[in-house]
Amino acid sequence: MSTFSIFMVLIIIVALLLVLVIMVQNPKGGGLSSSFGGGGSQIVGGVKKTGDFLDKSTWTLATILIVLILLSNLSLRNSGASQESKLLEGQRTRQETTIPQQDNTTPPVPTETDTTGEPE
Repeated sequence: MSTFSIFMVLIIIVALLLVLVIMVQNPKGGGLSSSFGGGGSQIVGGVKKTGDFLDKSTWTLATILIVLILLSNLSLRNSGASQESKLLEGQRTRQETTIPQQDNTTPPVPTETDTTGEPE
């Protein structure tokens, strides 16, 4: 398994976790913390801490996602610098075999022009 593939798997896992954490939150402050009861009351180690945890985990997962994307880009550049895609190599060999070489010994035939200067 290549380094890029490992990064892709990690990126997908982090992205799914990020979606899960965001879906649990409610933009109006309700979300998971309001389902535990507390409404406006703050319980030590309870409801208020759940909202803080979800907020911190969102930022942490987003940061990890960006770092993984940048590292995968660097690994792709480093591994692909000396190698070309096999697909592209296959296309080149097919094109080279199907395109006949042109004989450049005969000069091109000039076209006749009318009085307006446009070719006929």
